Amino acid sequence: MAFPTETVYGLGANALNPLAVARIFEIKNRPFFDPLIMHIARHDEVRKLVISVPLDADRLMERCWPGPLTIVLPKTEIIPDIVTAGLTTVAIRMPRHPMALRLIQEAACPVAAPSANPFGYVSPTAAQHVRDQLGNKIDMILDGGPCEVGLESTILSFCGDRPKLLRPGGLPLEEIESIIGRGRVELNPAKEAAPSSPGRLPRHYAPRIPIVVGEWGKNLEAYQNKRIGLLAFRKVNTPFSFCHVEVLSPRGDLQEAAVNLFAAIRRLDALDLEVILAEAVPEMGLGRAIMDRLRRASKKPKE
Repeated sequence: MAFPTETVYGLGANALNPLAVARIFEIKNRPFFDPLIMHIARHDEVRKLVISVPLDADRLMERCWPGPLTIVLPKTEIIPDIVTAGLTTVAIRMPRHPMALRLIQEAACPVAAPSANPFGYVSPTAAQHVRDQLGNKIDMILDGGPCEVGLESTILSFCGDRPKLLRPGGLPLEEIESIIGRGRVELNPAKEAAPSSPGRLPRHYAPRIPIVVGEWGKNLEAYQNKRIGLLAFRKVNTPFSFCHVEVLSPRGDLQEAAVNLFAAIRRLDALDLEVILAEAVPEMGLGRAIMDRLRRASKKPKE
């Protein structure tokens, strides 16, 4: 079933049942080499699922769970290989949405759940987005209203000498560093033969219409005869006539921009446009995660 979290809506199944997890991959048309996140409802459940928990990871779980932080640790044999794409590590988080926590508690098992959308497309932040994308493919949709954060969780790996930021997300790096120390986190891990966590593929979170990010404002004449949509951080003044403009945050607030990002992209993607021009946002706090999503969404399919 699909269910709300504070980040995005997830498509969940019993994480300890390989056949149930296989249905997630089938419904999403998700490649089996892309691992899933396991969702839990209590801190003590972690000890059953992983071999060890480093001190820094323990501190973050204590301070940031429930919340938009996923931690990658060495897994125990109880976790089916299909969940982790055959890796010896597992990604785990405790969501903050009360409906998600109640669902996991009632299910009495950890819940494997990627975003509730076709693989690679824009993540859903409302129940209607799930209905529009997956229709009758799933058994149930729990409607918990719009998502509070609007971006997927931050993913941090503790499987090496230093913590590694695998995906920026709803918990800013600055908040992580305030707990475990500045400079402790490796920001640009080496390229991988296979993804070590969700959200690591070059092209992801992508709409149907191509997105161009960044310096387009200096060369607007190149788009003069095209049907253009604008995804603006804050309201912009330009003589160029856009077919439609979506403003993420009129006051320039990164948290508001994060909440609105995926819904704004969806609205633009539903229009008869040829290209979406996206304004860059400051790469601090949640801006780092917003830019990560925009860059991955702008990659060409074979790039």
